[in-house]
Amino acid sequence: MNCATGICGPREQCNGAGGEPPANLAEFTFQGNAADDFYDVSLVDGYNIPVLIDAIGGEGNCRRAGGCFTDINEKCPGNLAVKRDGRTVACKSACMAYNTDHDCCRGAFGTSDKCKPSETSRMFKDACPQAYSYAYDDPTSTFTCRNANYVVQFC
Repeated sequence: MNCATGICGPREQCNGAGGEPPANLAEFTFQGNAADDFYDVSLVDGYNIPVLIDAIGGEGNCRRAGGCFTDINEKCPGNLAVKRDGRTVACKSACMAYNTDHDCCRGAFGTSDKCKPSETSRMFKDACPQAYSYAYDDPTSTFTCRNANYVVQFC
């Protein structure tokens, strides 16, 4: 396997660890609170390829997570772009690029009332409104469903 971004060493499987950012993540917690599944597509660690999650059947707030209206890599600012052979293959999050408490929602900015979306996370959210764009984006980006099957598409 030869990936431009999101790899976890020379293996295809990460054994529970996330791939090397920048990469979007399909995140699941199965049978969490009240036996609900929680799921989202996260761009908190950046964006590399379109990802979406569809819940098939099930009960509750079973909605599509992820999916983008535009390709973030095409509109990624140069200082956030990860390039291979002259082509943008991923877009860093503000946290990854600048590593500040403000952009990473930590320290004095480590609570939902202090941490607000950065310009980069707003760009991600505009392109992918059903994706998680910064650390406290739960209300619009985390979905719950019970007794569903899931289809994860990488396209």
